[in-house]
Amino acid sequence: MVSTAQHLTDLAAALAERGHEVTVVASRRAYDDPARGFPAAETWRGIQIERVATTAFGKKARWRRAVDFASFIVTCCWRLLFVPKPDVVVALTSPPLISFIGAVYARLRGERFVYWVMDLNPDEAITAGWLREGSLAAHFLHALSRFSLRRANRIIALDRFMKTRIKEKGIAAEKIVVLPPWSHDDAARFDAEGRRRFREAHGLAGKFVVMYSGNHSPCHPLDTLRGAARLLASDVSVAFLFVGGGSEFSQVKRTAADENLRNVLCLPYQPLNELAASLSAADLHVVVMGGPFVGLIHPCKIYNVLSVGAPVLCIGPTPSHLTEIVSALGSSVGATVAHGDVAGCVATIRRIRESGRRGEAERYTPVSAGFAQAELVPRLIAELERT
Repeated sequence: MVSTAQHLTDLAAALAERGHEVTVVASRRAYDDPARGFPAAETWRGIQIERVATTAFGKKARWRRAVDFASFIVTCCWRLLFVPKPDVVVALTSPPLISFIGAVYARLRGERFVYWVMDLNPDEAITAGWLREGSLAAHFLHALSRFSLRRANRIIALDRFMKTRIKEKGIAAEKIVVLPPWSHDDAARFDAEGRRRFREAHGLAGKFVVMYSGNHSPCHPLDTLRGAARLLASDVSVAFLFVGGGSEFSQVKRTAADENLRNVLCLPYQPLNELAASLSAADLHVVVMGGPFVGLIHPCKIYNVLSVGAPVLCIGPTPSHLTEIVSALGSSVGATVAHGDVAGCVATIRRIRESGRRGEAERYTPVSAGFAQAELVPRLIAELERT
């Protein structure tokens, strides 16, 4: 469901196709539905997948997530004892600080370690208010993070802002490589028929659809967009579509219900084979970056938006990786407003609607070509092979 898993899947499949032996250790529980389970072991597209048992408390409370994360780490460590000796260990950042396990495992096995930094923790957790800076837990988690970064033979940062954050931790710049995540070229594309079908299925035919698609998290504050929905509540020609999940998704649904915002529609994560239809249904895509989170997280949803060619509204600070991309698109199809600028958000929605611009993926080719899967996956594999 989530971007990190989808990008890891692309990388693992490409490595296997290249002739490498690939083993992935993951949870047996589904990300969006902990009651749903998967086989303990499976070979898929040449990849050996080992899934470990975990608790299934879900995300309704932080303690539930913490227990699920902890149980995964414990069972993951046990399973790693039986994995054949690798040449390279690759660790991501979900659940938080699983990279420490990867770093220790690589050190014990005497192998190379590549840290693929999808987000920076505990920095993100502290910035979001989930963890108190200066606390014993924060000091402990910072120590684990520094160990992972220092132990890594190669660090993959997603943008230049993230690289700067990592360098500020005393990490040598020469072992940090900036490689952004890629668009899902096979699944994300402008689909005219899928657009028509999706819009009709959800009562959106004839409307100007403003879409936020992806993880609904405090790192991507949606207050400004919700404010725009309130101001435009009487305009029946504009619909606000929130697609995805996450800790703030229920808040969006609750706001729409409590305030009787009939112009707001909330849908769960869409299957990958419906991604093109879902993204193509938008007349304006909204991508959000929380101000303090620049360099801590990465707005990877922008790449799939580029693939369908719809106009883009960025809500967030300048400069950031996101605003640099939106600026490169040109003012006729891209715009940036600051958090809290509800009037500016509404004005942009109205301007884009009046322009009549719709999805045409070719329009963004000069910008999107640098973020294509065919371009970036081979570069990442090359980094792994020469580590």
